Amino acid sequence: MYLGQQWFDRLERRWAKPAYSGGLLGCLAIFFFIAATNTLSGWLYVMSGVLFALLGLAVRLVMQNVQGIRVDRHAMEPVTAGEPLQIRLEVCNTTRRPKTLIKVEDRIPPALGQIQAQVLETLAPRSSQTLTYEQPTSQRGIYRWQAVDLLTGAPLGLFWARRPQPCPTMAIVHPMVLSLQRCPMIDQLGRDMSLQFNSDRRIQSANEGVTRSLRPYRWGDPIRLIHWRTSARYGELRVRELELFTAGQEVVICLDSARSWSPEDFEQAVVAAASLYFYGQRQQLRMSLWTAGTGLVQGDRAVLDTLAATNPNELVYAESLPDCPIIWLTPNGESVSTLPPSSRWILWSSQAASSSQVPTAAHPGLWVQPDRPLVQQLQAEL
Repeated sequence: MYLGQQWFDRLERRWAKPAYSGGLLGCLAIFFFIAATNTLSGWLYVMSGVLFALLGLAVRLVMQNVQGIRVDRHAMEPVTAGEPLQIRLEVCNTTRRPKTLIKVEDRIPPALGQIQAQVLETLAPRSSQTLTYEQPTSQRGIYRWQAVDLLTGAPLGLFWARRPQPCPTMAIVHPMVLSLQRCPMIDQLGRDMSLQFNSDRRIQSANEGVTRSLRPYRWGDPIRLIHWRTSARYGELRVRELELFTAGQEVVICLDSARSWSPEDFEQAVVAAASLYFYGQRQQLRMSLWTAGTGLVQGDRAVLDTLAATNPNELVYAESLPDCPIIWLTPNGESVSTLPPSSRWILWSSQAASSSQVPTAAHPGLWVQPDRPLVQQLQAEL
């Protein structure tokens, strides 16, 4: 049965597949021809010949009706999960004959929804029509599909012809961003970094500075950096290298995408990463995103695209974690003890959360409770 269905599908895509009425007429034509051969009756030959001619005409007309049609697709703007995709198709008739009763099937991925179909009753010669529809979305991700099918049985309805039209496209569905009124994790981290930043600025503005090392004098070095006591000891000029302070109000959201996650927890983590990123942006912090597959990513659109494409257990292409305060989103409690200073963590775990199971670390963090809304937990005090 499966091989027969494959054969009929191939026949429909390359030539034409008989409909029920066409198959019935074909059987009658064969029956009349066999009867005429056995009885040598002329009228049976005529009837079988008329039926075969009608079937041949139906095949030719249905194949002509689906030829010479081109389908172009308009670019789709990214949407947020829960919002519909706006899809527009331009169907062009490049021939001098009108086309009738053309069914246009957009073969979207099953993960996005069911195949969308619309019918063109008439398509005038050398003209085009625009088909628009909305595709609901519920799951973030990047969806790709390649073709649009044109299907018709007109004008006689005895055969079906299908012609795939190459029409590759990509739809980007961004993760949902929670509206956080407050987020103590970001607020505390921002205050700590602000204090550190002001302290560094005071040290950097000092006349003496902080000496990191001494090196031989090179042409063009400022005279004020010469360390005279050491120069007298070595008999050559030695120059102080001052410590460079790069501390700034920068926070990196790090998603532990190289590990195994449960699907529900990972989707929550992606939503949390997007929500924390944009909350930090509103607090005038320099925010970045890090994943195991991409490394550091900056920019609102780039961050959302990265979160739309990321998946658990992805291959590690990035270097080690950034050497700056991070917010670590992970399902592994053991990893939070190795974070950089002033970091925070958010932990998802399938085990029941209890005080004895919270990882011991020098950094405060949040253990996500599956029975509580995520937005409430992100806004709660640590």
